[in-house]
Amino acid sequence: MSTAAVPAALPDDGLNRRMITISIMLATIIQALDGTIANVALPHMQGSLSASQDQITWVLTSFIVAAAIATPLTGWLCDRYGQKNIFLSSVAGFTLASALCGLAATLSQIVIARMLQGVFGAALVPLSQATLLDINPREKHGSAMAVWGMGVMIGPILGPTLGGYLTDSFNWRWVFFINLPIGAVAFYGIWRYIRKLPAPRKMRFDAFGFATLSLSIGALQMLLDRGEQNDWFGATETWIEAVVLALSFAYFVAHTATRPAGKSFFDYRLLKNANYVSGLLFIFVVGLVLFATRALTPTMLQGLMGYPAKIAGLVTAPSGIGTMIAMMLVGRLVGKFDLRVLLGTGFLITAFSLWQMTRYTLVLSQSDIVWPGVIQGLGLGLVFVPLSAATFATLSPEMRADGTAIYSLMRNIGSSIGIALVQTLLARNTQIMHANLAEKITVANPALLDNLATPEAAAALNNELTRQAAMIAYVDDFWLMMILTLCVIPLLLLIRPAAKTAPVAVDHAAME
Repeated sequence: MSTAAVPAALPDDGLNRRMITISIMLATIIQALDGTIANVALPHMQGSLSASQDQITWVLTSFIVAAAIATPLTGWLCDRYGQKNIFLSSVAGFTLASALCGLAATLSQIVIARMLQGVFGAALVPLSQATLLDINPREKHGSAMAVWGMGVMIGPILGPTLGGYLTDSFNWRWVFFINLPIGAVAFYGIWRYIRKLPAPRKMRFDAFGFATLSLSIGALQMLLDRGEQNDWFGATETWIEAVVLALSFAYFVAHTATRPAGKSFFDYRLLKNANYVSGLLFIFVVGLVLFATRALTPTMLQGLMGYPAKIAGLVTAPSGIGTMIAMMLVGRLVGKFDLRVLLGTGFLITAFSLWQMTRYTLVLSQSDIVWPGVIQGLGLGLVFVPLSAATFATLSPEMRADGTAIYSLMRNIGSSIGIALVQTLLARNTQIMHANLAEKITVANPALLDNLATPEAAAALNNELTRQAAMIAYVDDFWLMMILTLCVIPLLLLIRPAAKTAPVAVDHAAME
């Protein structure tokens, strides 16, 4: 097949879309999994690597910060070196870094390896999204985004469950070694089936723009990830991170605004597309609600209800089933129904599931946990696919690499802010509610006299007060997530349906 654009609507265009899709989704899944799969293995790593509680969190922080900084580079790298080359380099680098993580003998070695994982893995999610949009005609973008969404969303959901199983059955190193065979298959598929096309080389590298944006993203991620353990602005470190964030982002905005289009690191023409900007706002909220809720439920089950890590993972994993069902259905509905109707339905279902979670108590059956999770999975699945289709419906193909990179970055920032927000409110509200409940404990209450008679009884009573206060704090967090979800629904009016056009040409990925 020649390098000329081939109409994607033709059934005999030579594109083996199935093999391309399988290959790039394998790469996406291992990257998405690694954001959460290591969480449950941290205590095992801590003992093996002789690290403190504060030090071992750098295994997570280094990956998040490195991925956030490297994500905006995706568009320029593809323009400079070609999409296939960057895809292959990313998969190979990520797989090699996974092996180094598994072989690490010291804390510094695994932190460096996790940073490499973040750097090489940053491009995998946006590149997989851009490639699926490129190789499918517009009328099949809904189905393509359903496949992509399943990999992106189910990865973080199944990560803790798979991580717990691998850690308990083998050891924590297999959390990283599991990536090696999958990465090898993905590398072969991308090398074999995606054809290399000449790199456009139209973009100039804006070193100052990249430096200021990277510095601001890194400072933001550090502030969010370490803020709670540093008591937020009670620590000098948080103030330094906040000042660096404010100054570097101000320089980035001023620098970008004063440079001609195509000569700045961030292509501000993206901000002129109303659908794309609205999509960034919505994916920010989706990242915030999805990952914040995922961070709350396992700790609630293990900390307050005594669930083992493996069982906690099993009762939260079925939400992925809801997501898969919704995405398989909605992929067929995109193009037949107004995207805003599908999005509104998804947000309402998500809000309903969060309302169910606000009714949680300390006495719950496993079905009380499973079904709200499945319903939330249905809602988020209904949101994710049409949102991706609507966001890129009016974006020109040559801007997709940049567009998908920023889209993934906004989802990651939303998740970081969401997790930091709910964890902070959880800690603060637990303290407040404990104090409020303790006010009711007086010697004037005859029913409590026996519970205050001995130090052991008083300690047991205090533990129960803490459990009750924490449960109230968890419920308050679920209320906040529900309100945020409902508040975003009126903003659907900002989205405009794409005009129907002829099928676009495939100009990025092709079959040999």
